[in-house]
Amino acid sequence: MSSSYVRPKIAIIGAGLSGLTLALALHQRGITNITIYEARDKSLDIGGAIMLSPNALKVLDALDVFVHLRPLGFEFESLDFRQSDNAPVDTFEFGSLEKYGYKALRVYRYEIIDALHELVREKEGITIQYGKRFARITSEEGSVTWEFTDGSEASASFLVGADGIHSQVRKHIYPTLEPRFTGAIGVTAAVPTAQLRLPTNYSTPVTIMNRDHGAFVISQQLQDGSECLIGKQRRFPTDLSKQGWVEMLENKDWCINFLREGAEDFPDIVQNAVSHIPKEKINLWPFYVVPKLDTWVSRGSRVVILGDAAHAIPPTAGQGVNQAFEDVYTFAGVFASLSKTGEISQPTLVNGLKSWQAGRQVRIDKVLELNGMIDKRRMPKAGSEAGDEEEKDKFDLSWLYDVDFEQMIVQWAAPKVKSWSPCSLFK
Repeated sequence: MSSSYVRPKIAIIGAGLSGLTLALALHQRGITNITIYEARDKSLDIGGAIMLSPNALKVLDALDVFVHLRPLGFEFESLDFRQSDNAPVDTFEFGSLEKYGYKALRVYRYEIIDALHELVREKEGITIQYGKRFARITSEEGSVTWEFTDGSEASASFLVGADGIHSQVRKHIYPTLEPRFTGAIGVTAAVPTAQLRLPTNYSTPVTIMNRDHGAFVISQQLQDGSECLIGKQRRFPTDLSKQGWVEMLENKDWCINFLREGAEDFPDIVQNAVSHIPKEKINLWPFYVVPKLDTWVSRGSRVVILGDAAHAIPPTAGQGVNQAFEDVYTFAGVFASLSKTGEISQPTLVNGLKSWQAGRQVRIDKVLELNGMIDKRRMPKAGSEAGDEEEKDKFDLSWLYDVDFEQMIVQWAAPKVKSWSPCSLFK
């Protein structure tokens, strides 16, 4: 290593699941000059429970996070699809201890963030600054410099936008791009499992399908399974403003009525599930996607976006956050490998990140295909679709869960570079 080498300073915008996990992944690989900037004044405490599948749990286990989460969540291996008369249709595999080493885990988002925060606080070389809302990048000359909305500035060797679907960092690469509304929404709530009076040996999660009303989803959560998420999706042709969605969510009576709509055409457990819905446990989710992007890296190669900022995925297959965990873990591995000598040429970095993005995009595309298969089952049938036979596509998910990230990192971190001139990227 050159005696003039200066250890790279990495800035991460966003202290959510992606940003915190990225900091841990970079630190584990020896990159220890990291600052996370979060717009809010404290740790995030938003959203309900989310599903973590074996591909994400493999990442979290490698970072010593899984051991803290497992006692907090509900473990399961599959989701059953049933007809509205409760007759079984098929099964979607969410995990398998025998095949993949992990069952799936349903755990509250805030508990994951709390666990990540505790681990980040233990690491020397990682700091978090709250109340710092990113505004815009002003320079990529020699380093990356940006402004916050309070007028202050900061600089780093490299900046990562892990700031979600409405990413402000993304505007540096795509100034006019906006997430696209898919024309669908989901409404969920949490109710006591005892309220459903589940039949003996009736497993969850389960998706109960009805051609007129779509599908009703039930999924146990909490470590002992004593709480259930219930939810439905529907087509919703009008995109609303942020305030419009907030007002719609605040209309709890509308949400409750939607969940109860058509309940009489479902099995008794659905009618039981919607008999009492606590208003404070209701969530409404408009589904957005980010159009497929040519690049996740800025022209100057000092700014990168990942997670929802780069490829927001509707939650149909429960892979949104799982793919974000894949992003950050593999990015950390590729970046650390490229910079392990202490100096890195810009062409080498460009080629390495292109290889990383291309590999990640292959998996994102396959997840989107998977979402489409599931949506055909869950959404109400429209027009001529109503008479179609039920889709019988089978789900082969070994490609998704049985994955070797370390092998991917080695492959992506060794791209072929035809020609380059050595230079120090970090100054």
